[in-house]
Amino acid sequence: RWAAARDEIRAAVLTHGWNEQAGAYTGAFGSADLDASVLVMPLVGFLPADDARMRATMDVLERRLSRDGLLRRWDGDPAGFVICSFWLAACLAEAGELDRARRLFERLAARTNDLGLYAEQIDQDTGEQVGNFPQAYSHIGLIIAAGRITDAATR
Repeated sequence: RWAAARDEIRAAVLTHGWNEQAGAYTGAFGSADLDASVLVMPLVGFLPADDARMRATMDVLERRLSRDGLLRRWDGDPAGFVICSFWLAACLAEAGELDRARRLFERLAARTNDLGLYAEQIDQDTGEQVGNFPQAYSHIGLIIAAGRITDAATR
């Protein structure tokens, strides 16, 4: 029963989560609004990072929501969402773009405060850490990206 429910959900996401107008998987069915949280899909095994639509999603998110390595979660978000930024680095590594993944990871890793901690978000203009602080999810994103980059480098 659970496997059937899983398969039904997967089919719905693949069919309705992709938005042709956006050229990407989006945050809600029937919406063209981008949401960088979709980058979790390759990280949980839902789709491989080198899937054509997933690659297109990564490219669109980076082009439209990223600045200097900081990826906003959605359009209008006032700051870069740290975990999503690290998820992009992890996805790039999984997609075989190890050099790009490393460069992004290094830019992000350099943005900790003087104690080596991250907030939830980082202002794209000032570099100021904003939101919840310290934010465990941001640090988990760093660990995930470091692991995926390391794994990709040893393949």
